[in-house]
Amino acid sequence: MKVLLVDDSRLARAELRRLLEAFPDVVVGGEARNADEARAQLAAQRFDLLLLDIHMPGETGFELLASLEAAPPVVFTTAYDAHALRAFEVNALDYLLKPVQEARLAAALEKVRAQMQAEGSGTVLKPEPAAAIPALLTGQDQVFVKDGERCWFVRLADVRLFEINGSYTQIYFDQHRPLIPRTLAQLEARLDPKQFFRANRQQIINLDFVAGVEPWFSHSLRLTLRGGAEVVEVSRQQSVRFRELLSL
Repeated sequence: MKVLLVDDSRLARAELRRLLEAFPDVVVGGEARNADEARAQLAAQRFDLLLLDIHMPGETGFELLASLEAAPPVVFTTAYDAHALRAFEVNALDYLLKPVQEARLAAALEKVRAQMQAEGSGTVLKPEPAAAIPALLTGQDQVFVKDGERCWFVRLADVRLFEINGSYTQIYFDQHRPLIPRTLAQLEARLDPKQFFRANRQQIINLDFVAGVEPWFSHSLRLTLRGGAEVVEVSRQQSVRFRELLSL
């Protein structure tokens, strides 16, 4: 996977280079400080991924994309989260906040690999086995959530509960309750088990939001979550795991 780094900050480009060294199937094919240099690089050679800053002298990252007839897959790298919605509107694969975390970069690269494989690109190199597994999402990660016409860019640390609602999953954060087309099993496979706990067949909780625990029927537990009125009943089997997880 050949990557073009586009960022007016030399230090930011150097840090991305350092992080990308952890991925054997990735090579940095070029660097650009602004939109003009990026266009020249893109005209001169083929890239599989554009790691693109938004705020640069002259044209922004969005303006660069708008000027291109064709562009490789794009992952934005920026210090601001205000442009997340627009980033996904221009079909960016991911949106990484600076300082970029290796786990988030790994997840973004996995999205690129998946798209390359779906398109049948002959340039895909087989990743190391560890890289083939998407990185777990921690509380510090941010996710894009869309429900109807409303959109959010949510830090997972602020999500207190995931709950099945029909064929969708409802996400509880602040006073919002959007629905997403994901199953709990899909979410459980991506969420860090040290922070997100499958309480029962219907719910996954953020352990940081547990405000109270009380014994319940048949050796099960009942949890009260702060920040809302939710009360979660932990199944008997999961109550055993809950005690083991949080006991000294």
